Amino acid sequence: MDPALGLRTDLIRSALETAPDAIVIADGAGTIVFANRQVEALFGYRPAEILGAKVEQLLPERLRGPHAAHRRRFAASPRVRPMGAGLELYGRRKDGSEFPVEISLSPIGESHLTTAAIRDVTERKRIEAELIAAREEANRANLAKSRFLATASHDLRQPVQALAMLNGILRRAVGDVHLTAAISQQEQAINAMSRLLGALLDMSKLESGAIRPEISSFRVDALFEEMRSEFYSVAASKGLSLEVHPEPVAVRSDRSLVEQVLRNLISNAIKYTRYGSVRLRSLDQGPLIRVEVLDTGIGIPPEQLSNIYDEFYRVPGVAEGSTEDSGYGLGLAIVRRIVRLLDLQLEVRSEVGKGSAFALMLPAGSGAPPRSFRRAPRAVSDATSVSQPRVLLVEDDPRVRDATQLLLRSENYQVTVVTTLAGALEAAGAPDSIDLLITDYHLGNGENGIQVIEALRARHGPSLKAVLVTGDTSSAMHELARQQQVRVVSKPVQVDELLTLLRQLSAGAD
Repeated sequence: MDPALGLRTDLIRSALETAPDAIVIADGAGTIVFANRQVEALFGYRPAEILGAKVEQLLPERLRGPHAAHRRRFAASPRVRPMGAGLELYGRRKDGSEFPVEISLSPIGESHLTTAAIRDVTERKRIEAELIAAREEANRANLAKSRFLATASHDLRQPVQALAMLNGILRRAVGDVHLTAAISQQEQAINAMSRLLGALLDMSKLESGAIRPEISSFRVDALFEEMRSEFYSVAASKGLSLEVHPEPVAVRSDRSLVEQVLRNLISNAIKYTRYGSVRLRSLDQGPLIRVEVLDTGIGIPPEQLSNIYDEFYRVPGVAEGSTEDSGYGLGLAIVRRIVRLLDLQLEVRSEVGKGSAFALMLPAGSGAPPRSFRRAPRAVSDATSVSQPRVLLVEDDPRVRDATQLLLRSENYQVTVVTTLAGALEAAGAPDSIDLLITDYHLGNGENGIQVIEALRARHGPSLKAVLVTGDTSSAMHELARQQQVRVVSKPVQVDELLTLLRQLSAGAD
């Protein structure tokens, strides 16, 4: 024998014997002609025991018949490939026990011999099963958190809502100056509790993963107009001007979440600006649209800029008890979480005594048609009245229902109260039987206020004025209401805001 050939043969045998996987070589008839030492560790057979046996001996009996057919097809078209791609493969040990395997097949030249490398994947399968179980458990936990947060958004706000309504009734009924001052302080406490509750719920939703972005293209000018309508009177009440300068461009992101970011930034800017202005503008910078909120406020010290997104952080230098001190330091923490969720960039620059500028970089959108929107309702004087407007109130919480009914009747509204969709349809059965509909969003038995509005408008026409009261303060809820042409009031309701809105609707304002 050629010494070189013998050396190569010894090297090949040594490589096969020391391979980490069990190696079996079979001929065209499926007869085992070679088995390395790993075969014994894996299957329990000494290599000599299975030489001359069919490879099917290493398979569970239920798989032997189909495997013979697979083997013949491989012999007809041999090539390097994994065996049984996409299938669960099992081996059978000498003691009859089964275990999952992974097998790679490789033909040896023109010899009609095939090498099978066999690996025990029991541990990998166990880890995969654990990962799947952990993922399913995480999904169940996220669903549970989402259900809890949805319930909390509604149920935790209900008693605060009742308190706000009762406070509004007392404020209108009491004439004593000392009692009026106490009621005013009570109102401030209720409002503070409401803001903190709303911010904490928003934080919880973002932390839990309950909020999933819905990406689309939308118009910046329409969004800016809504911000103008919402914050113009708030800024004016502090003697500030609110300047809005949009470019007629579209951006691509989650509209509701971007709206929430702007709402927090503008609210913060107004809060920390004593005089001057707050500006909202957009700049077209090619592939990106830069949306800026600028103010002439107190500014942020340079050494504090890295802290402004921390929970419960507030800018130093604001006098205790001032109106600017009414926040809880959660607005920018919420902004940061939304920006991360949307994978956006937020820049800030500030100078103490001169003001701050926050810039949100949004990807440019395409093909967004001009968006129709409603401007803020025309101001309606308190003296404006409509004789005994008829209101249908749909509310299933007895505390909120009774408090709201008392408030409306004290303001000379005719009120019919129901708790369900069926009750609303029965109460508003006759044509022109109601002037206004006020409905809670979350009702019992899986019903909701949008269903009530749609059902009554199907009967009374699309012009029926409707107010949706909800504890869900997310922009997604406001977007849903916009699509349905419904006015939204967030819980706990500001009594003056609700009554002003009802007067506007009764007077015919859109």
